[in-house]
Amino acid sequence: MTEQPEDQAQMDGALRQLEAAIDRLEGRLDGMFEKLERQRAQTREADALRLDRARLASDLDAAKARERELQKLADEASEALGAAISEVREALGKV
Repeated sequence: MTEQPEDQAQMDGALRQLEAAIDRLEGRLDGMFEKLERQRAQTREADALRLDRARLASDLDAAKARERELQKLADEASEALGAAISEVREALGKV
């Protein structure tokens, strides 16, 4: 059995349609893979930003705690200085 030229033309046409469909599919898949990679990059960036935010929040909390500690020490020093000034004034008044 030999193929007729008409059958061969139909097969060639079907093959071209199949190849065109495969090319379109590959193009769409490439686009989807690119989009997926961009989304993954954005996810990595968002994760990094969340980690930075958490670290900065922790640093801020530590800085605020240190500020409170320093303010307490400054208040104590101010009270001690005030008491010392009072003692010096009292001593000078008695001399």
